[in-house]
Amino acid sequence: MMDAGRERSSMSVHDAWAMFLRRRWLVAGGLFCCWLLVWGVSWLVPSRYRSETRILIEQQKVPEEYVVANVAVDAEERLESMKQQILSRTRLLRIIDQFHLYEKERARTGPEELVDDMRKRDVEIVPDESSGRRGQLTAFKITYSAPSAALAQQVNAQLTSLFIDENIREQSEQSESTTEFLSSELLGAKQNLAEQEAKIKGFKAENLGQLPSQMESNVRILEGLQERRQNLSQSLNRAQQQKQYLQSMVAQYRSARIADDKGGSSLTSINAQLIHLREQLADAQTKYTESHPDVIKLKSLIAKLEKQKADMEAAMASGTAATNPPPTTSADLQSPLAQLEGQLKANEQEIQDTKRELASVDAQIGGYQGRLNLTPMREQQLADLTRDYEQSKANYDSLLKKQYQSQLATNLQKRQQGEQFRIIDPPSLPTNPYSPDRMKYSLAGLLGGMALGIGLAFLVEMTDDRIRREDEVAEFTNARVLVGIPHLATLGEQRSRRRRHALEWTFALLLLAMIAGGNALTFLRG
Repeated sequence: MMDAGRERSSMSVHDAWAMFLRRRWLVAGGLFCCWLLVWGVSWLVPSRYRSETRILIEQQKVPEEYVVANVAVDAEERLESMKQQILSRTRLLRIIDQFHLYEKERARTGPEELVDDMRKRDVEIVPDESSGRRGQLTAFKITYSAPSAALAQQVNAQLTSLFIDENIREQSEQSESTTEFLSSELLGAKQNLAEQEAKIKGFKAENLGQLPSQMESNVRILEGLQERRQNLSQSLNRAQQQKQYLQSMVAQYRSARIADDKGGSSLTSINAQLIHLREQLADAQTKYTESHPDVIKLKSLIAKLEKQKADMEAAMASGTAATNPPPTTSADLQSPLAQLEGQLKANEQEIQDTKRELASVDAQIGGYQGRLNLTPMREQQLADLTRDYEQSKANYDSLLKKQYQSQLATNLQKRQQGEQFRIIDPPSLPTNPYSPDRMKYSLAGLLGGMALGIGLAFLVEMTDDRIRREDEVAEFTNARVLVGIPHLATLGEQRSRRRRHALEWTFALLLLAMIAGGNALTFLRG
């Protein structure tokens, strides 16, 4: 035998295989013992079952071209908001009390720790990336793990119900809140519109006649007043001329009556009267028809004076005028003079009435000219008021339309025709626990056992000081191997070796069967 501390040459693959064969039971024992230990420990770890459900975010059933949604919250944001609400301390504690969860942990931990453990360890809410378009949330998963499959399914069903109910409540509340906000804004817009209408109405009432819409009528009225003023001015001029004429006629008639009273009537006076009467007749004919009473009277007076003048001229021609002249009395002149004085009074009254009417027309013309002068300023003021009114009206109409659409969307939510959560896969009843993964434990035990067995075999081989090859003899001694004698086994040794090999194979198959059976059990129930 050689010392254990001597050095050996490097080990080849053939040497390693030979070592494995020599130490095969050590390797097999280490592998089986390590696997059995790890596999057995895995069955001592409490099992946990996971129930899973998939929920689809279903879009509203009525097309948006008919009803526009009034809740514009992103699906991911809404899901995160509902997660915060449903996984709140109050709701989780209610679920814990309802299903009597964490009975053992309650004795040593408080409610806050239980809730934190439930959030971080047992509840998981994640988007389902397998459905829908990339980057758009269309579905999500809810999973819950518990010590038993039935309990995991029940708690998951409760969480799913809370999500669906919370979504309906939140959608309805947000929709109703939007509608109420639009209603309050619409009420303010309506009041503002009423104020603008009142301002325009008051402005029109205060500036009646000066409004831009009345400018055309004011211009026509002003043109009519100006034409009327021109006619009144012409009438006043004619009346004043008539007054001068009548005054001169009255003066002549009065002179003639005085001369008659003194007995000095003459043919010259008659001629003067005829001239004035004819002028008066010519003026009357320009204003009146031939059947007018004034024209008839003037013609009658002219006829009388002409007859009287003819008689006087005939008498003077016969020589009898000096001895017996035709009498011209003041009674013959009294009637025309009274008529002329009456006409003069009527003419003076006409002049006064015309002046008053002319003054009234001038005042009206001044008023309408003032209205027309103020029209541009009123137009600007009215434009400012109208612009504010149009803006208020446009805002009111827009809010009214939005409120109507929001009411439709709210009714749609109440009828659960809007965006809703729909269960695709109901909460599952798990058949196998998800934790611990006993198959992984078993494979890890096998790998660990193999490493342990090989390590032990190598360690034992390194401490073994027996020489098994010719090169080792040459390495540890300076002698050369000249002759090798092979081992010659007897019949008994051969039978004993066969029995040992059979026993080894039986034992190896038994170990393999136990490992295979353990893994099969793990696969079926682990």
